[in-house]
Amino acid sequence: MPDPNYLTPEEVIARYRGQVSEGTLRNWRCMRIGPSFLKIGKAILYRSGELDRWDKSILVVCRPTRELPREKAAPPE
Repeated sequence: MPDPNYLTPEEVIARYRGQVSEGTLRNWRCMRIGPSFLKIGKAILYRSGELDRWDKSILVVCRPTRELPREKAAPPE
């Protein structure tokens, strides 16, 4: 039974809804960027906790918008 704490590259692709390809993961591993991984023999595994940490590191934080002044409502007729 697979350990849910460790994800295969295919499971990582599914986690990110197909927006990251297997080739991209391979390139990131080669360039040592992206999420950390384990290599055991030929098996590549990503710890789910490490993916959570990586998600936080690439999170784009937006500042709250200030409320824009509203146009004055037309007086009731």
